Amino acid sequence: MNTPTVTRYSSVAIAFHWVLALAIVGAFGMGVYMSDLPFSPQRLKYYNWHKWAGVTILALSALRLLWRLTHRPPPDLPAPAWQKLAAHATHWALYALFFAVPLVGWAYSSAAGFPIVWFGVLPLPDFVSPDKALAEAIKPWHGYLAYALATLVLLHIAAALKHQFIDRDGLISRMSLRG
Repeated sequence: MNTPTVTRYSSVAIAFHWVLALAIVGAFGMGVYMSDLPFSPQRLKYYNWHKWAGVTILALSALRLLWRLTHRPPPDLPAPAWQKLAAHATHWALYALFFAVPLVGWAYSSAAGFPIVWFGVLPLPDFVSPDKALAEAIKPWHGYLAYALATLVLLHIAAALKHQFIDRDGLISRMSLRG
């Protein structure tokens, strides 16, 4: 008797994918927008929202990685070996950046002496001790990593669109919200 091959991701994996996708795009957009604003109460509010989004992304990423490590994804679609390697490398790089971007942001915020109070309720411990020189050294890395993540997200979207419209191999249906 043959066991049926799973061709779609689980509902939980799909939910993690789309919730994190929206959160990452939103946090990136907020980060780009707020960074050029003049100092004001509005800018401070946006910085808090950005930090809350970052901590939420970090927590959801940990849960998503745990889910991914304990639940097998569907098998790869037929493709040349180099494409499979590129897809897997890109996915693991995305996961690494899901953690690196918010952790470096948290380190910067801590080093700059600006604590994170998640949703204005839960004060988080400083990731590093306050240190202005360290803050200045870390600050650009949060942006570099965020732009690296944005670049990989765009590459991921481009690959999905290639699969949908050129290869027509059903890849997108594996992660679609409709089952």
